[in-house]
Amino acid sequence: MSLAIRKATMADTDALFRVCLLTANAGKSAERLHDFPELPGLIFAVPYLTRKATFAYVLEEEDTKEVVGYVVGSPGTREYEQDVRENWFPVHAVRYLYGSPLDKPDIKQGDRSYLDRFHNPNAYQAREENIAFSPAHLHINIVEKYQRKGWGKRLIGKAVECLKEKGVDGVWVGLDPRNEEAKKFYKKIGFKDIGGVQGDNQLGLKFVDFR
Repeated sequence: MSLAIRKATMADTDALFRVCLLTANAGKSAERLHDFPELPGLIFAVPYLTRKATFAYVLEEEDTKEVVGYVVGSPGTREYEQDVRENWFPVHAVRYLYGSPLDKPDIKQGDRSYLDRFHNPNAYQAREENIAFSPAHLHINIVEKYQRKGWGKRLIGKAVECLKEKGVDGVWVGLDPRNEEAKKFYKKIGFKDIGGVQGDNQLGLKFVDFR
């Protein structure tokens, strides 16, 4: 198969929703965990196509043009957080109002955790230790079939290239603590635990250490 990385566009919106859902369960499909499959993408992928201080690249099959992965993020996390807090979360909070038919007693826990983010965005701000390490963050996901083939490192490399152009010298990522394979991948290419952050699911990369 022949794959390529390119800059993402609004035409990739549905693809980002799909890839995010297919990787939202510690790198595997979260389809069975959601009655509202759009929720993971509304948090971790799609806003990076349009919001302030963002970048987004996709990995696609050159023959079929199917998007099978992406890397998205922001060179200015605090600016991004303010933007989504004021202009993204409120729009979707209205859509998923508590007391609406979506707020049913038997709602799946996976859906509930994402809905809480829309109603309590301030609770999910990046830690000060992360920002002290770097103002930039990223999210990367690749459909399971295409994982462990070197494309994760290439996507990270594209993000590093983009962030260097913006004058940033590092980036951090928050991990699902269940995803041991992802942790091994990040540490292999130069990410390290961020000092002062409890737990080992917050990793940072200084670009001089990228390998």
